[in-house]
Amino acid sequence: MARPAADVRAPGPREILRLLAPFPGRAAIAVRVALICALTLLVTSGYSTPNAANSVYIVFFLNRTDRVTSALLAAAMLVLVTFVIALVLGVAIFSIDYPVLRVACMAVLSVGLLYLTSASKLRPVGATVAMITGFGLDELGLAPLGEAATRGLLYAWLMVAIPVGITLVVSLLIAPSPRRLALAQLARRLRLAAQRLRNGDHANGEARAGLDACLREGDGQLLTWLKLSKLEGTSSAADVAALRQAVASSTALLVALALADREPDARLPDAFAAPLAATLDEMAGILEQGGYPVDVTLALPPIETLPPLARIAAMDLYAAIVHFAQPCVTSGASGDAATATPAATTTTAATPSTGPEPKPAAPRGGFFLPDARSNPDHIRYALKTTAAAMFCYLLYSQLDWQGIHTCVITCYMVSLGSTAETVEKLTLRIAGCIVGALIGTAMIVFVVPSLSSIGHLMALVFVGAALSAWVAFGSPRIAYAGFQVAFAFFLCVIQGAGPGFDLTLARDRTIGILLGNLVVYLVFTRIWPVSIGKQIDVALAALLDQWRGLARIAQPAERRVQAADALARRGAIAQQLGLIHYEPSWVRPAATWLAARRRALAALDALEGPLFLLAERAPDDAAIGTRLARVAELRDAASASDSHEARRTASMPAAPSADERPDPARDALLHLIDTRLPALADADRQAPPQASPAPLPTRPARPAPA
Repeated sequence: MARPAADVRAPGPREILRLLAPFPGRAAIAVRVALICALTLLVTSGYSTPNAANSVYIVFFLNRTDRVTSALLAAAMLVLVTFVIALVLGVAIFSIDYPVLRVACMAVLSVGLLYLTSASKLRPVGATVAMITGFGLDELGLAPLGEAATRGLLYAWLMVAIPVGITLVVSLLIAPSPRRLALAQLARRLRLAAQRLRNGDHANGEARAGLDACLREGDGQLLTWLKLSKLEGTSSAADVAALRQAVASSTALLVALALADREPDARLPDAFAAPLAATLDEMAGILEQGGYPVDVTLALPPIETLPPLARIAAMDLYAAIVHFAQPCVTSGASGDAATATPAATTTTAATPSTGPEPKPAAPRGGFFLPDARSNPDHIRYALKTTAAAMFCYLLYSQLDWQGIHTCVITCYMVSLGSTAETVEKLTLRIAGCIVGALIGTAMIVFVVPSLSSIGHLMALVFVGAALSAWVAFGSPRIAYAGFQVAFAFFLCVIQGAGPGFDLTLARDRTIGILLGNLVVYLVFTRIWPVSIGKQIDVALAALLDQWRGLARIAQPAERRVQAADALARRGAIAQQLGLIHYEPSWVRPAATWLAARRRALAALDALEGPLFLLAERAPDDAAIGTRLARVAELRDAASASDSHEARRTASMPAAPSADERPDPARDALLHLIDTRLPALADADRQAPPQASPAPLPTRPARPAPA
């Protein structure tokens, strides 16, 4: 399972090197993004369109790992920006000749669009929309004539249309399909599980870290890839149903393996681990070839001799493997494993097939978020960001220093809903800006003078974009820095239709970026500061409710999907908790609040696996709600006396119900839970008090055709 939140630390030099380490697919997307950037530069240079650096930079917002998402995102971005430009153009018709009215329209339009970014489903592309909107408003103010303003806005549309068109072509040609990525990720999970089983206590840290990462990331991306593969036509409805079951089975497999990894009494002897690992490797091979395994049979020794926890792990691993891609299964980890007799280990690969269409999914929420009207933070976010952008706009306009106009764009790019997120983002962006500006300036001084053609400049941009994309499309903890490295680098080296040598331009654009970061920091920490603690409390309460709800789900596949989502959510809350140290002291919650949330996350980290395994055996077990209530008590213990009461309550085992029948597996899991909770309370009691929050981050296989 994932580490407790209290064990996470801010990234140091070694951690940064680990975050920069390669992983499957990282080099591919970095090279693809760099290629699109170079081609975008070629087209913008051929047509001499202004702001070529911004066009190249937009490429970073349009690309994802699979081709379908990249194509859909690019098309949606073009439609959205077309609407924004048309809106700005309509405003320009009656306001271009009246400076006061024009500035007022800029502010109102900015507030409206930023409110939609915060309170609606535009949030995933909010940064790009804000940047394009800021650029359009900036051009509107700079244009001396109405015709020039119209031309500038049309160039702003072209600034997006060029990278969109190139992204569509390149992604459809060389980007991997979502089905391929989903199968590769499933195969990776099975390979890691097999490695962990085969090596036992001697498993290396990489395998354990990989398994932890698979649990933390959840199944959301995998399920999205499966939906996109059906949309693309590479998977039939029957394939998607089978692969959804495979995703759910992999989650059950990982949780059972985590139990065997964390509890000495749950370790499996080699007689069990060897056949399990061999079967997992064979199944992974089928997935890597484009099919998926079905009709899996597995030979295991009698499990009656195993300790209770090891028996649970063996039964769940067995059930997850033999029912790996069988969507018709309606029971979880059943007793089939306990009564299994030795048989030949066989695995059959299923080929892509056709089948009846599944029932349509239930309708999802509307365009706006549930709290769009009730939460004042949405409009406050829009007002704060607009105030910062308008201040920068008026500042460089009054100074007549057009070279620092990047401060306006920066205001839209770094602002987020909470103070902690905003400060973290601008901290990473300042670091990335300095790195990108230094690299770009070095290129202008030492490399650009030797360039003699647009091809040479494309090669330089390709290298810089590839290095930036390596960071930007890696860990979310440092991704913002990669985006800013690219932004600063492009602003320095892309100065026109060919190589440029103007150091003043690079200097001014860098100053604009730093100025925008400073203004946003002052505004978001002094005016209506929003602590991320509010988001953490809402998310933690929702997570506890989700665990209570999934414990009542009778369908194993749906329960496992919900459990994977809950595991990922806990990791996300831990990362949010790690951002607390970015908040100033007058915004940051009290140390007692932080300690209580740490206790709750540590309890969830320790109990998630046993609770899931208990829900697999006894859905709607009242004992699950009792244990989750103790987690809530740990969360709500915000004072010393409350903390003592929570520790006392956590150490009290629940009284058994009179109608409970003996169940060795259930009793073993409940005993494990009731052992871990007091251990957490004791560790919390022995921990030294903290005056302020500590920094946290946050058959032989027959392969099927692809």
